[in-house]
Amino acid sequence: MRRQVIHVSGIRKTYGKTVAVDEVSFDVSDGEIFGLIGPNGAGKTTTMECVEGIRTPDRGSIAVLGLDPFRDVYELQERIGVQLQQAQLQKRIKVWEAVQLWASLYRKKPATGDLLLEQLGLADKRNAWFMTLSGGQKQRLFIALALINDPEVVFLDELTTGLDPQARRAIWDLVRGIRDRGKTVFLTTHLMEEAERLCDRVAIIEHGRIIDIDSPRRLVDRHCPERSVTLSSDDPHADGCLARIPRVESVARLGSRFTIRGTGDGFVTDVIQCLSENRITVTEFRTELPNLEDVFLTLTGHSIRD
Repeated sequence: MRRQVIHVSGIRKTYGKTVAVDEVSFDVSDGEIFGLIGPNGAGKTTTMECVEGIRTPDRGSIAVLGLDPFRDVYELQERIGVQLQQAQLQKRIKVWEAVQLWASLYRKKPATGDLLLEQLGLADKRNAWFMTLSGGQKQRLFIALALINDPEVVFLDELTTGLDPQARRAIWDLVRGIRDRGKTVFLTTHLMEEAERLCDRVAIIEHGRIIDIDSPRRLVDRHCPERSVTLSSDDPHADGCLARIPRVESVARLGSRFTIRGTGDGFVTDVIQCLSENRITVTEFRTELPNLEDVFLTLTGHSIRD
């Protein structure tokens, strides 16, 4: 059993009459990528900033690496790395200057920063002004700065917001690389695909409250077990054969197109086996599997984009 590196119990944070975080509890294990997911304004950043020690909750308890983020703030800062959602640097600071500045704060040799720039694909931008970097390059630089002190836990807040799909996927590879080094990653995102691709476990937060916590796969299986297959066939026997497939809940037909709905991991395999055994020829075949977006819709009654 992996040790807990973050323990959050019953934290609450209000701003006047607005409840930003409401009795939130969760644990993060050593070496995992843990995601706090939900729409903008759900309380993700406030929760993360409480865990980092940037904001003080009204009540509840937090421990990071066995330390209190408020009482042991200076000791903890030496062991964590943080990328803030609204991170910015001076326009005319050069990449190497930013890295050396951060390295000096943590008593690290500048060579540590040079190695990170090389690993993150920024070696050729060493002498570039910050303001000349692309969005993806800026985010890679912020990752480098978050890793400059060789932290045990890395906090990443909405890391890929505003990036194009290619840059986003490059950042995902970098985050996986952080985990592969043995680090623990705690991230927030409102992008469900990002959470599914990256996170070992996620906590869904809505209106400041945790709705459920588990791996993306188990959340989908628990809340959205239905699978769907759409296919086209002119075979006159297709109707009856498809209806006899185990775990089929419904078969809808419109012309030569069939939509078969059912449950279970083996449902799609059962459909394919039925087609094969009965030699049914199809001209179209596609599956629709539920995802975290569907889970959020099921749990809250609305899309995360609403």
